[in-house]
Amino acid sequence: MPQAPPAFLLPMTPSASTLVELRDVRFGYGERAILDGVSFTVPRGKVTALMGASGGGKTTVLRLIGGQVRAQRGEVLFDGQDIGRMNNEALYAARRRMGMLFQFGALFTDMSVFDNVAFPLREHTQLPAALVRDIVLMKLDAVGLRGARHLMPSEASGGMARRVALARAIALDPDLVMYDEPFAGLDPISLGTAARLIRQLNDTLGLTSVIVSHDLEETFRIADHVIILANGGIAAQGKPQDVRESTDPLVHQFVNALPEGPVHFHYPGVAVEEDFGNHAHGDRA
Repeated sequence: MPQAPPAFLLPMTPSASTLVELRDVRFGYGERAILDGVSFTVPRGKVTALMGASGGGKTTVLRLIGGQVRAQRGEVLFDGQDIGRMNNEALYAARRRMGMLFQFGALFTDMSVFDNVAFPLREHTQLPAALVRDIVLMKLDAVGLRGARHLMPSEASGGMARRVALARAIALDPDLVMYDEPFAGLDPISLGTAARLIRQLNDTLGLTSVIVSHDLEETFRIADHVIILANGGIAAQGKPQDVRESTDPLVHQFVNALPEGPVHFHYPGVAVEEDFGNHAHGDRA
């Protein structure tokens, strides 16, 4: 009687409601675990926010989804397929279904606005120049910058550069768009515009969005689902209001921006009396 194939060779059935899923994921450097046993799903068609204190593993999650790093344990599934088991050809195919907005935009400084948005189309397709032009102008129009096609990145404001980067991220009509600190360094008007665009484009284009952000108010305003990462795991997750009302001490400190709590203001050290007592006796640190 023939044996059944190993479990990892069996085809997976993607969930209609889930685009990305992490299952018991562990990743770290040496003995230091950044993520340890993390499991969650990213609902298809929704805006999911990854939040938490610096160093909590938020950007690491984006890198795991994009295949820049591989989980040391567990599975990172994109549309039912494990990113960690993909060969280069399959990984590149998956990445073509993902868009990425890097922190501060990361535009090519020696390319015009038009050429920045055209870059992924020229790199990954064989479309004729006329069609590339039309797609680029449509994407720029979607972010309100069709008239800025001729500008160089140095001539664009911070908010405009972020919108150009967003147009580039959606150039290939991806299923998933990941945002790494999309609101960092923006003035209130530009920040509000960027947040509105993320929500609007997600719904209009039928995208799935994952946002890494420290901007609590704007992120909570546009997110459907919020995940707070802390101490290698998930401290809280749910609808924005549910997370805001969490009684977990660390989550309470984070959402209320409190200086004291589980995350202490002072770095651990010897007692103040010991330090100043030594100085009083003429000792040096």
